[in-house]
Amino acid sequence: MRILLIDGHYYIYRSFHAIRNLRNSRGEPTNAIYGFVRAIRRMLVDLRPELGAVIWDSGPPTRRLALQSTYKQHRAEMPDALRFQEPLIQELCPLLGLSSLSLPEVEADDLIACYTEAAAALGIEVDIATNDKDLLQLVRPGVFVYSTSKADLVAPSDTCALLGEGDVLKKWGVPPAHIGEVLALTGDASDNISGVEGVGPKTATELIRQYGKVSNLLENLKKIKNENLRKKLEVARERILQNREMIRLDLDLPLPLPVKDLRINPQFRQLIKELERYEFNSILAEVKREAEGGSGAAQKELFSSDA
Repeated sequence: MRILLIDGHYYIYRSFHAIRNLRNSRGEPTNAIYGFVRAIRRMLVDLRPELGAVIWDSGPPTRRLALQSTYKQHRAEMPDALRFQEPLIQELCPLLGLSSLSLPEVEADDLIACYTEAAAALGIEVDIATNDKDLLQLVRPGVFVYSTSKADLVAPSDTCALLGEGDVLKKWGVPPAHIGEVLALTGDASDNISGVEGVGPKTATELIRQYGKVSNLLENLKKIKNENLRKKLEVARERILQNREMIRLDLDLPLPLPVKDLRINPQFRQLIKELERYEFNSILAEVKREAEGGSGAAQKELFSSDA
């Protein structure tokens, strides 16, 4: 059995910026909605998961803001056109068959991590659709990151890649469990987390290869022969430890729904109505064909006059 966990805000932003100036006849912006629906339907074809959910950030992440008040403060406000589409996309998720989940004051990364642990404990393969470096920490046997980046595709005809332990090691130079250790040294500009001055990915990777964890590194600073590097690490000791805590994923959050309740079940009748509203004619034709050729239950949902 396979579960698909989707980083919702990554995909709505990606869709919004990839497709420009798409509106329906009423003048409503629909570019992010269109791109999101296309992306989700692509995933479902690529992976054929039995279970799935779209996970959303919800409110300020209090734990991380308590550690670093400037966390993510550099990010621009959501554009008005995307703000209009965000709740509409969230309403579409159950119609596409996917649960739409969040927890107050919790980032999607942490809730995805909790679902990953819960599903893996049940022997379910986990595929995480995201572009977030932090979530690479979760990769291990049975846990993969779904990617459509051309750089990750093995063959030109491939539509996606599932990044496993070997892929992460090849790309980062350290195993997945050590990604957080590297980021504690380099920081993460996308989240406004500052790293150690003058320590880039190459140096950070070499240090973590040698010491394994930043805690071990800081206990053994005297062994570092490069005096300039040693002084930089000594000065940044507290920041390094704080960064490591910032990047740590929470694994003990309550699940909004049990894993077994995340079975994918498209609601064809309602989905078709919404696609008609947004005037996505090509997707609409595809969905109608799927509904007509689906199970008896799906057809009953679509064509029943009192559904």
